[in-house]
Amino acid sequence: MALLSSRPSFSRNILPIIAVVGLVIAAFLIWRGLPDRKLEDPDETPARATGALADAARVAGAGVVEPSSEVIDIGTSLSGLVTAVSVRAGDYVSRGQPLFQVDERATRARLVEAEAAIAQARAGIGEARAAEATAARQLALYRQISDPAAISRTEVIRAEGDVSAARERRRLAEAQFAAAQASRNSASVELGRLVVRAPISGEILRVDVRPGEFVQAGQQGSNSTPYLQMGETRPLNIRIDVDEDEAPRVALGQPASVSPRGAADRQVQARFVRAEPQVIPKRSLTNSAAERVDVRVLQLIYELPQRDDGLFRVGQQVDAFIPARPAKQRKAAAK
Repeated sequence: MALLSSRPSFSRNILPIIAVVGLVIAAFLIWRGLPDRKLEDPDETPARATGALADAARVAGAGVVEPSSEVIDIGTSLSGLVTAVSVRAGDYVSRGQPLFQVDERATRARLVEAEAAIAQARAGIGEARAAEATAARQLALYRQISDPAAISRTEVIRAEGDVSAARERRRLAEAQFAAAQASRNSASVELGRLVVRAPISGEILRVDVRPGEFVQAGQQGSNSTPYLQMGETRPLNIRIDVDEDEAPRVALGQPASVSPRGAADRQVQARFVRAEPQVIPKRSLTNSAAERVDVRVLQLIYELPQRDDGLFRVGQQVDAFIPARPAKQRKAAAK
């Protein structure tokens, strides 16, 4: 009986030990799973107003950098095979400078045909004029004869008919000459249209056409992109979207503090250019869970200062802070 009473009990001796060991393991796992709460600087500095706007009333907006001329999509007025591309992305071109060339061999052949037709019509005019002059002299000779019996009335009528026929042949030759000239002018104009030229002075932003490709008049390039894009980038503009409920607060005409997305510490002052007259649906999204996609925005255009450090590029997103009108002015405007 003594031996049986000295044996350990599972419920009173072993089970508490197992429970204590489990608690120790659980505490260790919880400690290992705790998140690192060490404070670190963020990878990207969030946008914030600095300077005079830091403690003043302001309106925030997001925008996109664009050329001061806006982006111009370059197409072609005539279809054909591209034989040469004269520019690359990043080139700055002058107005009228060739951008790319469409095959001109068929047009040059038409021009040669028109030149030959002009020479033929010119020779026809000379021949018709000579025949008209001969017939006119013959008729004049007949009319100078005073004796009616010396020449029959039939000869006079035939001579008059010869003059009239020669005159019509001369007019026909002149019309053929004019038609040949018109054909030559048309071929010359088409020859000039086969060279796509820059409509303004500006920077080439995108080139999506290469020699050997076929371009279609009135259509865009591959993947619904234009064959070539350009715009005036000296200076650059930014198009800022301001929510319609914040639009009445904007102090129009005041400069805006602008920074590129991801570089909030590098702010510049942008000059006010204009406000678009139409409030449009919002198209740019901020990936915010609280964003309303049915919002309408007022678009404000600002001019960036000219810089050479590449801080701003066409298509880049920016954050902007614009001074707000004082509350007294807003109330007075509402009245």
